[in-house]
Amino acid sequence: MTELYFSNISHIREHLRRLGAQPLHEQRILRLWAQAKPQDSGRRPLESFMPTALRQALPEISQSLASLLQLQSAHPAQDGSVRWLLALNDGQTVETVGLPRDGVCVSSQVGCAVGCVFCMTGRDGLIKQVGSAEMVAQVVFARQHRPVKKVVFMGMGEPAHNLDNVMEAIEVLGTVGNVAHKSLVFSTVGDPRVFERLPLGSVKPALAVSLHTTQFKLRTELLPRAPQMTPDELVEAAEIYAQQTGYPIQYQWTLLEGINDTQEEIEGIVRLLKGKYALMNMIPYNAVDDLPFKRPSWERAAEIARTLHRQGILTKLRNSAGQDVEGGCGQLRARHLQADSIKHSAIKPSKPTQAMEAPLHFVKAKPATFL
Repeated sequence: MTELYFSNISHIREHLRRLGAQPLHEQRILRLWAQAKPQDSGRRPLESFMPTALRQALPEISQSLASLLQLQSAHPAQDGSVRWLLALNDGQTVETVGLPRDGVCVSSQVGCAVGCVFCMTGRDGLIKQVGSAEMVAQVVFARQHRPVKKVVFMGMGEPAHNLDNVMEAIEVLGTVGNVAHKSLVFSTVGDPRVFERLPLGSVKPALAVSLHTTQFKLRTELLPRAPQMTPDELVEAAEIYAQQTGYPIQYQWTLLEGINDTQEEIEGIVRLLKGKYALMNMIPYNAVDDLPFKRPSWERAAEIARTLHRQGILTKLRNSAGQDVEGGCGQLRARHLQADSIKHSAIKPSKPTQAMEAPLHFVKAKPATFL
């Protein structure tokens, strides 16, 4: 493994500057990397404009960038999506999803502190922050396998809790990464810091807000550690951002049978979103064996969407990508950890050795497994 390791974009820039890079050199290297192109791409010979020390270091830099993520397993689905489990440099894993219609969903954290009760990702709390370079590397990985025109920060983690890194990744993708600003989507459960920070960025992404209910008490039960903003306060703050950017707010609603698929909730949605610059994305729950929640029937979900349409609320009924591979909301990572735990628990040496007494760490990713 190369000795260089760049978890953040700022680390890359600092290293390039130590090698004599000027802003145009930095931008060129970041642009080619973010677009998954070789560093010797282009018509202009590197010798004609790049400092010698920087040029000579490019192979090592490229190797370091390529080693940010290692494929653990790939899970293609019938809907054209594919879920990848990717290992970071320290052996922790994240889920990245190649979406239909040239999109990719990236993770911003390993684990999550919000603790949504219907989500596998947050069951163990926050484990670590994903660096900005590691987020861009997920996009680069996806681009090595399929076209990418849209990037959504809707994978593992709460982007608002890793705000600096997420915004740094968005800035690179929206400037040199060839992704339109409105095709970058920042997803949040709703955090006042998001509404303060996003308007100040040089790249202003579209915003998705995980609403899930119009009732404050139920919201505190479903999202126990989310900021204590009421649904009304969330929509009010999001509407200001929508007017500032000209992008509609994408409200996310995970449909849970018997919990938030009621007539009361339908009326609450109409009350909150009528006349707002908004789009409601309704996603029937991706059932998890260990959790008590159920997915409503597709007929019931479609009925709710039609009712909202008739009430003037633009609503899209969506399936979570890759339903047939059961890989949403941290499920791939959970299965991987469970399998690894079973494997290690089966090893019972007769005499403890120094190697076995040391903490277990992943040092190399397993070969890809296609399911």
